[in-house]
This record gives sequence, C-alpha cells and structure tokens, in this order.
Amino acid sequence: MNKLDQLRDMTVVVADTGDLAAIKEYKPQDATTNPSLLLKVAQDVDYSDYIDRALSSANGSDSASKIDDAMDKFGVAIGCEILKVIPGRVSTEVDARLSFDTEATIAKARTLISLYEAQGVSKDRVLIKIASTWEGIQAARQLEQEGITCNLTLLFGFAQAVACAEAKVFLISPFVGRILDWYKANGEQQEFAPKEDPGVVSVTKIYNYYKQHGYNTIVMGASFRNSGEIEALAGCDYLTIGPQFLEELRQDDSVLEKQLDAENTGEAQEKIELDETAFRWMMNADAMATEKLAQGIRGFAADQDKLVALFAERI
Repeated sequence: MNKLDQLRDMTVVVADTGDLAAIKEYKPQDATTNPSLLLKVAQDVDYSDYIDRALSSANGSDSASKIDDAMDKFGVAIGCEILKVIPGRVSTEVDARLSFDTEATIAKARTLISLYEAQGVSKDRVLIKIASTWEGIQAARQLEQEGITCNLTLLFGFAQAVACAEAKVFLISPFVGRILDWYKANGEQQEFAPKEDPGVVSVTKIYNYYKQHGYNTIVMGASFRNSGEIEALAGCDYLTIGPQFLEELRQDDSVLEKQLDAENTGEAQEKIELDETAFRWMMNADAMATEKLAQGIRGFAADQDKLVALFAERI
C-alpha cells in the first residue's frame, strides 16, 4: 500500500481544500474549509453560478446585510456539494471578524446550521469552525451543549488546547506548519528533523495529554509545510491535509510507521484547569501562540473582506 492508504489505517484523513475535484480525487473521510479556501473557490469561474444563486436568494435590508447572508449561503452551498462526495463531516467557518464576540459567534453558528438543515443536511454532518480565542471557546461550549459540534481552529498553544478540552468541544485543529514558521522566523535554526519540528512536538504533547486525562476531544493536526510533519504525526486522531501532500503520500510506497498511540503516551503530564484569567496569562506567556493566533485571525478576516468585495461587485 502507498503511504496515504497506510495513513488511512491509523488516522482519519481529512481534505484541507474546498476544491470538489481534489476531494473526489483523494476520497477523504471529512473536509475542511476556511475563508481563504472559500475565497479561492469564489475566484474560480467554475463556481460563479454558486455566487449568483447565493446573491439571488439573499435577504437583507441593505447591501451589507444582503452580502453577509449571501456569503453564508455560498459557504453552505459549497459545504453541501462537498458532503455529496465524502462520507463524513464538512467544517464551515464562522466569520473571523467575530472571533472576540461570544454571542455573535453563537448566533452565526446557529444561522449556518439552519441553512444546512434547510438544504436537508443534518447538523451531525457539519462542524462549525471557530477561532480558539477565549470568546470562541466559550461560544463552542454553549454550542456543544445545544448539539452543534465544533472545530476549534487557529490553535497554537497548550492553553488553547486545555481550554477546548475543558469546554468539551468535538475537535481541535492545532496548526503544525504555522508553528514551525514562527520558530524559523524568530530563531537561528532553520531545519528541523520531523520529530523535532516544533509543530509536531506541540501536537504530540496535546495528543498525549488528552489521552492521559480521558478527554474525548479529537486532535486534528493541520497546516502542514512538508510531508515529513504528516508522517511524524501518523496515528493522530485526524489529520487535515492539502492536495499537494495527499498526492506525495499517494506516490510513496515505502513503509509508514505509527508515531502516536493512545496506549503509549509517554511521560505523565499534570492535569491543568484554566479559568479566563489563567488562560489569558498562559497565552500571554506564549509569544508564539499569541502572535500566530492574532496573525491568523487578521489573515482570515482580510480574506473575508476580499470575499465581501467580490460579492459586492456582483450585486
């Protein structure tokens, strides 16, 4: 078997793309989208009809509210198309500009779920993707209690992982490659062996902590910079992988060894409980997590703004 097939035997493989052709090609269990991926889809002429249909059915008292509704419907339409070709779940992201507003995040999540349900898609096939701010984690806590499952994204630090587990969120997406980016930009070392890659080390620690303390939250490594990172996390609950690396793994017929194992989690880690004050202090002490979270939110918000402009041109 090739490495992609071997990986599927130990880890749930998720496609990190909104491209339907790529999803059909690699046949992942689940798929994730985000504002950047949806912007890329929206810029593809093959998907222009989806924008037109979203705009024609959009509701709103002014152009801004109409565009907001159309963008929600566009994201859900792409999600529905993805669900036709995968057996599992699709992740649809809440507007990154709501990352520090718990109530607005909850309201947007409920809207997205209602749009999916209007298309005949049950909420158990959808993950609402939310940035791992304190406010986002508290929104997810409430949504999970309502039966709306969540994917907490832009996760870089251990404080975020602990708070998500305590909130009983369904799934977290720690960003492996972006962690590596920070260490390369802020240190002298530029090359790392896969097992020493700071992003791999971070996800491994989170995975082992969750298994040691009996948390059910799924760990889904994300944002890879090379296939070595993926291989070093073989055995992780889920891995969300872009088409480039899916193809690399498919073309490699060598043996893939399992690296993470719920029955072998290494040195014991003390259990941590965080209230808001402790969470914010722990994040403040982690320069990498603080900077990458802020940068990630800014980046997604910028792409959201570009998507707004694209829709505005078509009204």
